[in-house]
Amino acid sequence: MRFLHTSDWHLGRRFHGEDLLPAQRAFLDHLVGTARTEDADAILIAGDIYDRAIPSLDAVRLFNRALHQLADLDVPIIMISGNHDSAHRLGVGSGLFARAGIHLRTDPATCDTPVLLNDADGPVAVYGIPYLEPSMVRTQLEAEATSHHAVLTAALDKIHADLANNQPAGTRSVVIAHAFVTPSTGHSEEQQVEESDSERDLSVGGVAHVGSDVFDGIDYVALGHLHGPQKVTDRVHYSGSPLAYSFSEATHTKSFTLVDLTSSGTAPTLRRLPCPTPHRLKRIEGLLADLLTHPAHEPLKDAWLEVTLTDPALPFEAMARLRRRFPHTLSLKHQRAFIPAQATDTPTYTERLRGRSELDIANDFITDMRGTAPTPDEHALLQKAVDAARLNELQKETV
Repeated sequence: MRFLHTSDWHLGRRFHGEDLLPAQRAFLDHLVGTARTEDADAILIAGDIYDRAIPSLDAVRLFNRALHQLADLDVPIIMISGNHDSAHRLGVGSGLFARAGIHLRTDPATCDTPVLLNDADGPVAVYGIPYLEPSMVRTQLEAEATSHHAVLTAALDKIHADLANNQPAGTRSVVIAHAFVTPSTGHSEEQQVEESDSERDLSVGGVAHVGSDVFDGIDYVALGHLHGPQKVTDRVHYSGSPLAYSFSEATHTKSFTLVDLTSSGTAPTLRRLPCPTPHRLKRIEGLLADLLTHPAHEPLKDAWLEVTLTDPALPFEAMARLRRRFPHTLSLKHQRAFIPAQATDTPTYTERLRGRSELDIANDFITDMRGTAPTPDEHALLQKAVDAARLNELQKETV
């Protein structure tokens, strides 16, 4: 059985002020065309359909257009909500959509209700697990703790129970999920997964990720959330986003994944099919005078650029001057080149914050103001406050 796995469309998102809707429309046309030419048996969409819980009207119109295109394919479409989506809004009309072969899984209560497919090798059960915010679904799923690991484990327990009790022996299983999954220690294919700047933090209690062993026993896991296409294990994969949503993704080859599920119990075979690229993304750095005059930079005039200037001081009207040569300069940063005579042991404010979490910054503030680090009880209270603030923002957007 052949699946087309995609995720993280983020319909309605802008890139440093640039409108991405035309590029997203081109991607959706390409997706539908590829599903036809590659003879896909089903399409798996692993969350973050929209970029915002309350999407723009133009984004809703584009999604509506996509729904009609997908329904015309006459193959099952299984779609889940991600952490950027409002599960309630995305799930409106799901019962009616199912009649057209579009199966929306936005309610955790339906995670063990599969879409059942068949081919010459027998049945396949496809389960959709929407993004699970631990504090909001723990009770519903009867999870042991308020953590990503606990709620995903509870969801997979329900799925395994359905496979054991309600499906024929030998039924192959596919799970669609939206989470930050990393290889579990001890897996022979263990490797690091890569994050991007455009992905929203999922940390609960300081832990954002869950080990891949949660999905042990599943034939294929179609993941969303991380924007780079990548392998977690032989059976657990991210398709990645179809477009770059930050300059940290400049080196990505954007794609979706064609998955051939085998009948023998071996790992599926995969092909990553490239997506249309509307603009090249490039990062360049140097002195402003060099960037404005050096002929080596001439091919970048049509690229979307992030420029880091290394001048001792930020030059006057730097962005305007850059855009005269590079019209699509979208991001400007200033990082002084290291000059030994000006060396100092005092890092800048930006350098002090780079790579640090909200909890790290709060701990440093207490230490600086009081002269001593937070006690374990104070650290736990700060963690609780950081988690509550993040959850409050999520609830304001999605509930």
